[in-house]
Amino acid sequence: MDVFSIILQILLGVGFLLFGMMKFGSKQMVENFKNYGYPNGFRILTGLVEIVAAALLIAGIWNEQLAAIGAFLAVATMIGAIFTHIKVKDKAKDMMMPLVLLVLSVVVLFSNYSFLLG
Repeated sequence: MDVFSIILQILLGVGFLLFGMMKFGSKQMVENFKNYGYPNGFRILTGLVEIVAAALLIAGIWNEQLAAIGAFLAVATMIGAIFTHIKVKDKAKDMMMPLVLLVLSVVVLFSNYSFLLG
């Protein structure tokens, strides 16, 4: 694994950890999920998925299978976030963070998928 991949996994891991933790107590997140029309439990589930993705991305520095699984969770979560922003007709600027995280997660996923090939 090269230095770029390690740095990218650490940045994504820390980012998803912080965003995941925000889902548990941030008033802004509570309001956002309410505005999106999602139940409170879905906000908690999303936070848990983000924290698990973060842990897998960081552990993936030593195990590419874990990195790929974490990246897959991150990709799926960011696709959901983008569709949510589209659903509620948010401005494009509100979709930039999920879009950037999606692209970076795809890079990590494809740089660690070789374990699937055998």
